[in-house]
Amino acid sequence: MLILGIESSCDETAAAVVESGRFIRSNVIASQNDLHAEFRGVVPELASRAHAERILPVVRAALHDARATLGDLNAIAVGNRPGLIGSLLVGVAAAKALSWSLDKPLVAVDHVHAHLYSGLLRSTSVHDAGPSEQGFFDDFPALGLVVSGGHTALYRLDSPTTLRRLGGTIDDALGEAFDKAATILGLPYPGGPNLDRLAQTAGANPRAHDFPISRLSPDSLDFSFSGLKTSLLYRVRGLPAPGGVFARDHTSLADGEQADLAASFQHAAVQAVVLKIERALDRWPASEPPPRSLLIGGGVSANSRLRAELARIAAARRLRLVLPAPALCVDNAAMIAGLAFHLHAAGLTADLHLQAMPTTAC
Repeated sequence: MLILGIESSCDETAAAVVESGRFIRSNVIASQNDLHAEFRGVVPELASRAHAERILPVVRAALHDARATLGDLNAIAVGNRPGLIGSLLVGVAAAKALSWSLDKPLVAVDHVHAHLYSGLLRSTSVHDAGPSEQGFFDDFPALGLVVSGGHTALYRLDSPTTLRRLGGTIDDALGEAFDKAATILGLPYPGGPNLDRLAQTAGANPRAHDFPISRLSPDSLDFSFSGLKTSLLYRVRGLPAPGGVFARDHTSLADGEQADLAASFQHAAVQAVVLKIERALDRWPASEPPPRSLLIGGGVSANSRLRAELARIAAARRLRLVLPAPALCVDNAAMIAGLAFHLHAAGLTADLHLQAMPTTAC
């Protein structure tokens, strides 16, 4: 079964063809990083205009790379929530037009839910896969973590289509906190990856600065990164004078201090995530089947320190760690098409009244 997936929730215009819910035939992503770099963040109006210009070429490229035609498709899937409303509208309109004109089923996919599925995708062909790859998905029940620029949340998943939110951020998402920290430190856009690279430089000390690790209440599975971000701001610029004017900025930092601050900030942020994962695993009901895996998704899942800590937790807890390939950490359409296979099989299809929604259902 071939499904065309379309993704346009933020600033990546993406289309992909996925076979049997797991095997990527194509995955085309048109990034807008250069378009938004001067603003150090995504400008919604610019993003939606770029999607409108790129959506058809990207869909054509995905079909070409998959060596498929529109007639070969069994369904059309689209990420219709959450995201920037103008960006979402472009993808939803394209998917509805294809579904109507081809008389193919339309599948609506929650973007955040799809991130949790991204690690289950494979680039190998279904014909080259072994029996275990072709058969039942045995990664459930699972604890899921989505970490991106807009979302940081924990989920319990009992199947590819069944999940329950356990906790989420009450302020900044982790990716947003990394981007803002990068701005405070004077790093170029995109901030998160550049902060990670700086934190990995030789001599960078993750314990040079004792930044706060957010815990909230003893039983909370929610996240908070605003206090950590403010702590870094004051460490770099000092306390603001009356009128909100700071006495200094990143140019006043001594040699090596920028890397120490990046490493220390990243350490505190990742430890806050680790703390909540451990809490969620400790609170898993003993009367129910234990989790088999950790499913991780979102752009921040590419962060080197987070990946190392997740590997440590999985080994200690004897869990399978399901991390997406680097190309699938960012927003992509393969995760949309992959999850749509299971939604379609469960009869969860949409009609031409499908709307773009800025908020998540998960």
